[in-house]
Amino acid sequence: MSRIVTLEQVSKVYPLGKLEVRALTDVDLSIGPGEFTTIAGPSGSGKTTLLNLVGCVDTPTRGRVVVDGRDTGALSDTALTRLRLEVLGFIFQSFNLIGVLDAFQNVEFPLLLQGRLARREREAQVRDLLEKVGLQDHGHHRPNELSGGQRQRVAIARALVTRPKIVLADEPTANLDSGTGGQIIDLMKEINVSLGTTFIFSTHDARVMGHADRVIRLADGRVAEGGSCS
Repeated sequence: MSRIVTLEQVSKVYPLGKLEVRALTDVDLSIGPGEFTTIAGPSGSGKTTLLNLVGCVDTPTRGRVVVDGRDTGALSDTALTRLRLEVLGFIFQSFNLIGVLDAFQNVEFPLLLQGRLARREREAQVRDLLEKVGLQDHGHHRPNELSGGQRQRVAIARALVTRPKIVLADEPTANLDSGTGGQIIDLMKEINVSLGTTFIFSTHDARVMGHADRVIRLADGRVAEGGSCS
């Protein structure tokens, strides 16, 4: 099976004064295209660090991180920025929406950063995504006018608007009630199936794990289970 993400003997150590905090140790794992994969483990197990390495917002102390066939350690800053813009989408537990922009503008923002599409094409793509997440009538609402579930739907649309191959989601249901969280998981699974987008979650939410094709369990910065795709 082909791999869209591979980590080879990856370790991450953070300096803390005269001490070192080891977040990941000798992690080997691979994820296939189109997988709906969960990175599970208790707080402090290294879940967010692992997502940050795959998302090219951090670099390993040792080892290789390969994303969509590209060794991220060999890329220039410009190439890493393009990889984040073109291949990766991000969903955060705190939504990370821009408060002064409405829902439509928040979703459109990554397309403006890419600078590739004409206005009419951008607007069509944004409208399509807002409809997919059930917010076609809320495009002119700012984040403070939306519920938590609606804000997470905007964040999902924003992550998908560039048509990324991989979406990284860091505890996407943590700030949602159980009913809304379930709807968000169902929505992301539906998008995974219909578009073939690879989803990689960090979570300790059993509902998310129950929807996953595979659960990769971390313990004390090491892979305890499920590191290899079949």
